[in-house]
Amino acid sequence: MRNCYISTLVVIGLLSVSINSSMAQDNIPDGYQLLYHQDFSIGAAIGEFEMSDKKAWKSTTGEQGWLELFGKSDYKARVRSPFNLALLRDYYFGDFVLEADLAQSGREYGHRDLCLFFGAKDATNFYYVHIATKADPHANNIFLVNDAPRVAIATSTTDGTNWGETNSWHKVRIERNITEGTIKVYFDDMSTPIMEATDTHFDYGRIGFGSFDDTGRFDNIKIWGPGVYPTGEGFFE
Repeated sequence: MRNCYISTLVVIGLLSVSINSSMAQDNIPDGYQLLYHQDFSIGAAIGEFEMSDKKAWKSTTGEQGWLELFGKSDYKARVRSPFNLALLRDYYFGDFVLEADLAQSGREYGHRDLCLFFGAKDATNFYYVHIATKADPHANNIFLVNDAPRVAIATSTTDGTNWGETNSWHKVRIERNITEGTIKVYFDDMSTPIMEATDTHFDYGRIGFGSFDDTGRFDNIKIWGPGVYPTGEGFFE
């Protein structure tokens, strides 16, 4: 059984966030606090996200709750980039460590994927991690969307990522340092990254989840960092 917690998003000023010491975790940089924690045990949790099409998403609540992308979004991206996005609504994150449980619910094929978004400024400016079965110039890589179709920016990646059986859960971790521009992505093995990149186009931005054009589930989301900032207007406006 996966662990269950209460959603947490606490902001004090702009740079200081309080956290119960019992929630501390190994491999979190000094000065980082737990900024957000969500396990979807409470029904209102889905309201913390802004979707490209809310009709394609639902949340299952209770001890085994999760956020689920179950259909294709009626959304046309302005430049070539993922169609199915659910982004945290109210805050920008800069330096961060993100961990989440992901389960891919679609059929097996080369581009079978789930995505994680970060540094997201608006609908045509963001980073995303595309975790897919087989790597090619458009799959299983870290991508930059910068007012133009997505471009792969990973300096290292694997040949592909094994999602396994439908709805089997995997632990994903992203580490982002905006000063150094580093991005590291881990999948199940938290000691060796499956992807790395260095890029400084975007600093603070939204974090979110989704897929290019597949389906899946997201749970046990935790984000650590030195602080958060409030966002501006809606992302898809």
